[in-house]
Amino acid sequence: MKSPIFTGSSAAVITPFKGGRIDYDALKRIIDLQKIAGTSALTVCGTTGEASTLKREERFAAVAFAKAFSGEIPVIAGTGSNSTEQTVTLSQDAEKAGADALLIVTPYYNKSTQNGLIEHYFRVADSVSIPIIAYNVPSRTGLSFKPETYLELSKHPNINGVKEASGDFALVVRTLSLCGEDFNIWSGNDDIIVPMMSLGAKGIISVAANIIPGVIARVASLCSADRYAEAAKIQIKYSKLISLLFSEVNPIPVKAAMHSLGLCEDEFRLPLTKMTEQNRSALYSEMQALMLLK
Repeated sequence: MKSPIFTGSSAAVITPFKGGRIDYDALKRIIDLQKIAGTSALTVCGTTGEASTLKREERFAAVAFAKAFSGEIPVIAGTGSNSTEQTVTLSQDAEKAGADALLIVTPYYNKSTQNGLIEHYFRVADSVSIPIIAYNVPSRTGLSFKPETYLELSKHPNINGVKEASGDFALVVRTLSLCGEDFNIWSGNDDIIVPMMSLGAKGIISVAANIIPGVIARVASLCSADRYAEAAKIQIKYSKLISLLFSEVNPIPVKAAMHSLGLCEDEFRLPLTKMTEQNRSALYSEMQALMLLK
């Protein structure tokens, strides 16, 4: 049996920029907000954190900063790439920076076979002493795990489980059937927290938690207590907002939302650009309807 790195909600934290550099004052505000809201873990330098545009030294600094101010909340560092050796280097950097665990996306663009996935994750897991969460997001990578591959990964003591963002419930069911308690699953999609946790997911690694951390933590907490009907009502109430947070490429909408709340600048690194006015207007209208924005 592998104890999960966390249960509940982990915010997939944005990387705030100001004048082209990481805005650490904003990052501190964001971390403090998460701590107050009851977030269970912080995930930094992931997709939502625009990690693909961060320099190696920026990744190290962001992880170290998050760890310095996270208190008792574990810090999970995104270190995946489409090169195994680069992933090893970034993972070792994150461990040195104080990360409690790693989030490693499947190799993208060049991709791999299922056997390649096993060798990739085993190579990385052998190179560090902190646990790993694999990340399955075929809409971005063009590659998905098979349940039998998860079974092989579950045999490595350092591979704790997976952030499952495929939306494939059959894959989740088959994986849990094969792996049992040797492999933990977290939802990677804000719009299906309740059904994922009803199947056995340990929680959510959430984009929406950047702006509604208490809500997402509450949904996960209710699910953990088998109070799915109550959790479902909240899931449905915020479903339109969650949809609008993905009306453009993540993290464009969530940064626009956070900017409106005074949490960060509305700044990105190319190729990401600011949200279109039409989509921004729809997002802000829903935030006003939910009384998140005046």
